[in-house]
Amino acid sequence: MCLILYHFFLLLSSLCRMESSCLDLALEGERLCKAGDHRSWRLFFESAIQVGTEDLQILSAIYSQLGNAYFHLQEYTKALEYHRHDLTLTRTIGDELGEAKASGNLGNTLKLLGRFDEAVVCCQRHLEITRAMYDRVGQARALYNFGNVYHAKGKSICWIGAEPGEFPEDARTALKKATQYYEANLSLVQEMGDRAGQGRTYGNLGNTYYLLGDFEKAVSAHEKRLLIAKEFGDKSAERRGHCNLGNAHIFLGQFDVAAGHYKRTLQLARLLKDRAVEAQACYSLGNTYTLLQDYERAIDYHLKHLIIAQDLKDRVGEGRACWSLGNAHTALGNHEQAMHFAEKHLEIAKETGDKSGEVTARMNLSDLRLVVGLKSSANLHPNSYCNTNANSSALAASYQGYYTLPGQPKNTSTSKFRCTVRRSH
Repeated sequence: MCLILYHFFLLLSSLCRMESSCLDLALEGERLCKAGDHRSWRLFFESAIQVGTEDLQILSAIYSQLGNAYFHLQEYTKALEYHRHDLTLTRTIGDELGEAKASGNLGNTLKLLGRFDEAVVCCQRHLEITRAMYDRVGQARALYNFGNVYHAKGKSICWIGAEPGEFPEDARTALKKATQYYEANLSLVQEMGDRAGQGRTYGNLGNTYYLLGDFEKAVSAHEKRLLIAKEFGDKSAERRGHCNLGNAHIFLGQFDVAAGHYKRTLQLARLLKDRAVEAQACYSLGNTYTLLQDYERAIDYHLKHLIIAQDLKDRVGEGRACWSLGNAHTALGNHEQAMHFAEKHLEIAKETGDKSGEVTARMNLSDLRLVVGLKSSANLHPNSYCNTNANSSALAASYQGYYTLPGQPKNTSTSKFRCTVRRSH
């Protein structure tokens, strides 16, 4: 009898040490998690699982945190695995709040894996549980996640190169559902006085209305998002707000207003020392001044974009800059300089495997060589190439609208290729 009791106490002592060791590892993992050290805290949580525990609540928390760690590391298949373990455990022990959180985490992960229908099921379960528990914070999160799933689904089935508002009907249906869930979330976070939550939702609403082609509503949402970003002193969010407002105003044909927002975007990008965003802002400003037919200023900004692209070794961006510079120089009648940039564009398009860009560059070069050739011949034989018909333009005149940009009236376009103002989300 004494021997049995002795072994029992040894086993109990071992279990206590195991629980303590597992908990200690998990707590250290949580500390590293809060410090943002995702790789290290993942290792501590994995070690905690290896040590083991009889406490299913602790194990559930570890699975949840591991899922989050892999999610932040963009290893979504591993994240899915651990969030599923967490969901199974929470259901086993009857932890409804834990099940709601696990369902939400699964929905977010499935969304990023492009498995939208499964994500919707998880979001629905998350919403049902939080409503049943009168958990308003949880409900708001579930509604926001629902909106994100439909927003991502809508974007995933959009035609490549399609302009906002010109997407297929199934994409528009998904985007409209996204706005409904975002509006429901917005109503709830406003009731709770959650200004940070309102800011996030206004930003996503603005992006969704933009994709639907409802630019007035997009502007309204992004202006509210910008106001909240300023309240919090969030310069990154403020920068995104100005960029998104610039994009929306382009499609409204309000190019001067768009230029103002892009200039503020550029200032904030420099303040934040974000060279990639600085390049994007210069590119957008170059395109906007092309729409305003201020080609000298367009060239200035496209040259700034080109220099940054070269510094960042961004060959695609460099090619885009050369293409835009060729456009602006052609509009000014600087055909030799336009040819220089068109040749660079062709070189980069071939190097990067951009077949569409290569075709465009070859067409542009062909047209430019013909224009330069006509001018040379006209100089040699001034009377032979005299055009007395004011309505019969030489090729050079057709370059005034060389590329179509978002917001440019379609009836003025003589474009061969569409140049899209880049967007931030």
